[in-house]
Amino acid sequence: MIEPKTPHLSNIEMWQEWKENGNIEAKKQLIEHYLPLVDYVSNRMAIGLPKNVSKDDLASNGVMGLIDAIEKFDYQRGLQFETYASWRIRGAVIDGLRQGDWVPRSIREKAKRIEEAYQLLEQKYLRSVSDAEMSEYLNVTEKEFLHMLQEIAITTVCSLEDPIREEESETRLTLLVDEKAKNPDYKIQEFYIKNALVKGIERLTEKERIVVSLFYYEELSLSEIAEVMSLSPSRISQLHSKAILRLRGTLAKHKDQLMEK
Repeated sequence: MIEPKTPHLSNIEMWQEWKENGNIEAKKQLIEHYLPLVDYVSNRMAIGLPKNVSKDDLASNGVMGLIDAIEKFDYQRGLQFETYASWRIRGAVIDGLRQGDWVPRSIREKAKRIEEAYQLLEQKYLRSVSDAEMSEYLNVTEKEFLHMLQEIAITTVCSLEDPIREEESETRLTLLVDEKAKNPDYKIQEFYIKNALVKGIERLTEKERIVVSLFYYEELSLSEIAEVMSLSPSRISQLHSKAILRLRGTLAKHKDQLMEK
């Protein structure tokens, strides 16, 4: 999928030189070695963004995320750097977009309204709710509801740096801990989160499940998914938005339940 440039030192030698000896040249080689990750992540995230958002700006923020990942990564834990770095790059790009304040507050408020509506209605009916039911609850037409989904499409791209709840400091990144560490509380939390996600995914419509699977597991772009499913890119974007907002509502409900216990 990604072909990093061949460095002068082997991968493990670069990490050893940088982490154990503080060799700046080795750090530069690591950055060059993993730079294709920045292009890969930023290009995927550029899909669906407004035209005024520069791809160069996305890549620049992504490079900062890569450098941060290289500085913080512990290569001796046996974890895969590419996965860790991809999330750091993704988080840095989204943080850069937020600092640019390119998403109007009204759009974020719409996203929050829809997420809360999915959470309330699906908790009430214990099933996936239809667009018609959502439209009725939000007091808009189905056409207006689909337009709202199109408007908030990019806000459904989650960063691990985002707070799980807006009023709290805990982020999704805090849920990533060393799997080798024996932490019973984390294992219990992990168990309930997985169960919540399974239940949330089960409530997605068939098309929403396919979009989530192709986007997050097969790593296809939204335009590629549109070709596979013979739908328009805007329709795929709507399906993705609905799926993520449903899952966010499920996780928010899960967190509330844990706090009550």
